[in-house]
Amino acid sequence: MNNNIQNVSITGIGMYVPEKTLDNAHFESYLDTSDEWITKRTGVKTRHIVEKGTPNSDLSYEAAVKALEMSGVAPEELDLIIVATVTPDRLFPSTACTLQAKLGAGDCGAFDVLAACSGFIYALSIAHGQMALGNVKKVLVVGSEVMSSIIDYNDRGICVLFGDGAGAVVLENVPEDRGSLVDYIIRADGRQGEILYMPAGGSLNPTSFETVKKNMHTVKMEGNKVFKLAIKHMAELAREITQRNGLTLDDIDMVCIHQANIRIVKGVMSALHLDMATKSYNNIDRYGNTTAASIPLCVHDAFKDNRLKKGDKMIILTFGAGLTYAAALMEWGIENTLQDSTAIADTKEAIEEQKITVPAGVNGKKNISMDI
Repeated sequence: MNNNIQNVSITGIGMYVPEKTLDNAHFESYLDTSDEWITKRTGVKTRHIVEKGTPNSDLSYEAAVKALEMSGVAPEELDLIIVATVTPDRLFPSTACTLQAKLGAGDCGAFDVLAACSGFIYALSIAHGQMALGNVKKVLVVGSEVMSSIIDYNDRGICVLFGDGAGAVVLENVPEDRGSLVDYIIRADGRQGEILYMPAGGSLNPTSFETVKKNMHTVKMEGNKVFKLAIKHMAELAREITQRNGLTLDDIDMVCIHQANIRIVKGVMSALHLDMATKSYNNIDRYGNTTAASIPLCVHDAFKDNRLKKGDKMIILTFGAGLTYAAALMEWGIENTLQDSTAIADTKEAIEEQKITVPAGVNGKKNISMDI
């Protein structure tokens, strides 16, 4: 990277997940599955789900407030807001624009990025690019999803994986002793687009009675293909981003990998010959796959649990629909003081806890294969 460009770092981080949870016992009640099977195959024990009708921007707002509080940046000081998501409030206006209004962030730039699970790193790289050009100085980047709105809860291969949540970071120009965003790699392979996708809702298959009847507005996935490509590409990205920055994998203190499936994480760490217990952090057991929110939630919790410390070199790796895959290299710059830890752990109680009912149309157990 250009050494003349002013240093950019994360100065605040926040997260939010809804209070309502679905544990594995819920799926045992109407699908042919078990807690043991789900845990072994995916690593997920529970996932957080919004109340019906809760918009993405509500989750984004809660996470953003926490990130801004930690950074000390007021909403009106923001120059740009980017929201990475595949589940926006609506196609337009963007969720970022809605979030801007909810925060009272003035007339700063605001737009969404759609790169599925890789969206957060894509958004980070765009934000950093704008800062490097001198166009903006303070940026809010959010990864936020309401995946429950596009999940078929009769499909055992999909519904046990996903949850809702949001994570946010504030980027600022700061001295290098406060950390640094060092490098990014963003890639895609559109030839593999139909192994993980949602068939309808866009201009190719506009919403109609037929698309709803055929259940075309929910996630479809070829799990085995996604599994193999995810491990391959994320391991390659980790090697490439370290090598081109004059580092080895031994120099890396923390690897945060997209929390899609614990077996994918294990596969990547094994391919890199890194110790999973000491070099990676995982929270898929608590949240499931939150798509674009996965990486900021993982980084947030690694920091909160004191696994990520000031001065640590960290790689974040993602892989998602598109296919998209991405990596970022950074040096963490926030001190984990008691005050910071408390601030990021607290969330506003905006949604009442309530058990979710079995989805309409579910009668008896469904024996649906899962190939991931």
